[in-house]
Amino acid sequence: MASHRRPKQPSRARMSVFTVSAAAAVAALTSQAAHADPQASKKDVKAKVDKLYEEAEGATEKYNGAKDKQKKLQKQVENLQDGVARGQEELNEMREGLGSMATAQYRSGGVDPSVQLFLSSDPDNYLDRAATMDQLTSKQAEALKKVQGKQRSLAQQRSEASDKLKDLADTRKELGNKKQKIQGKLSKAQSLLNTLTAEERERMAEKQERADRASSDRVDLGNDSSSSSRAGAALSAAKGKIGSPYVWGATGPSSFDCSGLTSWAYQQAGVSLPRTSQAQANAGSRLGQNELAPGDLVFFYDDLHHVGLYAGNGQILHAPKPGANVRFESINNMPFMFGARV
Repeated sequence: MASHRRPKQPSRARMSVFTVSAAAAVAALTSQAAHADPQASKKDVKAKVDKLYEEAEGATEKYNGAKDKQKKLQKQVENLQDGVARGQEELNEMREGLGSMATAQYRSGGVDPSVQLFLSSDPDNYLDRAATMDQLTSKQAEALKKVQGKQRSLAQQRSEASDKLKDLADTRKELGNKKQKIQGKLSKAQSLLNTLTAEERERMAEKQERADRASSDRVDLGNDSSSSSRAGAALSAAKGKIGSPYVWGATGPSSFDCSGLTSWAYQQAGVSLPRTSQAQANAGSRLGQNELAPGDLVFFYDDLHHVGLYAGNGQILHAPKPGANVRFESINNMPFMFGARV
């Protein structure tokens, strides 16, 4: 018969060694966690916050585009509605005129023309009236044609206004979604910042403030001359806004987002720029980095969601991101795409 032996139990000595080793491993892990570099953790939070701010800025430019579209659609709808109202008044007047003609024709058209001539005590007067009636009938036909044309035109205008109103409603919905997306990213960034201690947040804010102040106080712009008097005037206007806060959707004069600053600056120079960075990219001839002159527009990131003004000597002047103020910064701090000379 097969032997059924009990499996050999580990000795108490071996179990003690295993227990001690496991305890040592746990203690080592706990010690590593306890002594994790707090600076690395803080840098990780800052990197995530900066990334969220960048994404929020990209969403802001899309929001700006939708808002600009809404403004244009609203104007188009108002113009169409005004046109429909005026057209309806004209149509009513035309109908009244047509009704007056029909009444006049009815009053004198109930008797056969030959009988009217026979009964008339003044044949010459009758012939004059008959000629007038012929003219009236011709005018009536012409007026009727005009009424029918006006009706078709009004129907077309009403249809166009209806389509524009639908586009406007869709754009307003899109605007709300984009606004919600921006606020969500900013809220997430704030939640991450809230994981830091009050002292860490204060140090981070002070560092950002020093960066804003230092970049504006000690920047060397060299001796480059602007590409044009308008570009120089735009850059000069933007310099006057150094220290103004970045606020998404803002176009000045006390706060700006990136394209809000560039459009405001050029407006001071008498030039109207489109609202968004992507649209501003087509506002002038494109330039490489070595072709830039002060006042030229500069665009960053693949989707062109950031724009600033070239200030000279490799520096740009821009509204950077949420939490930062309008300032000078190296052109190499972001992925440069191209410049544009307005």
